[in-house]
Amino acid sequence: MARTDIRLRLTIQDPVPGVRYSLQGKESEPVGAATASGAPLSFEAPVTLNDDGRLTGPFVRREGSTRRFVYIAIGKHAGDPDSPWDRRAKIDIHDIPFDLLQAARDGRILEVRLPGRGRDGSPACATVRPLLPWAGI
Repeated sequence: MARTDIRLRLTIQDPVPGVRYSLQGKESEPVGAATASGAPLSFEAPVTLNDDGRLTGPFVRREGSTRRFVYIAIGKHAGDPDSPWDRRAKIDIHDIPFDLLQAARDGRILEVRLPGRGRDGSPACATVRPLLPWAGI
């Protein structure tokens, strides 16, 4: 089996309207910034699925030997200097089930649906847990 480029779709179900969101690249730069209207907002992150099941690439960050995640930048981190928000949402990807990774090798996009707001109504940040498990679409 060879390294395979796959796509992860991160969908924020209820983003805060008027707030800018983006993927965060390796150099902490915003990529694909969009201002939320209140409708679901999706970002697609290309990643590499390695032979050993590890995910790598320009959007993949790591902690320790196993944890892998992707950041969604919010407000100032997403390139909006006037935003009152300066946050990032950490989306874990190291725990995507093996069968879904295999489906991604076959061309399926892996999607996760995420909450967009914290309990106080502000943009969700820190480690954000999916609303539903990852799915192959």
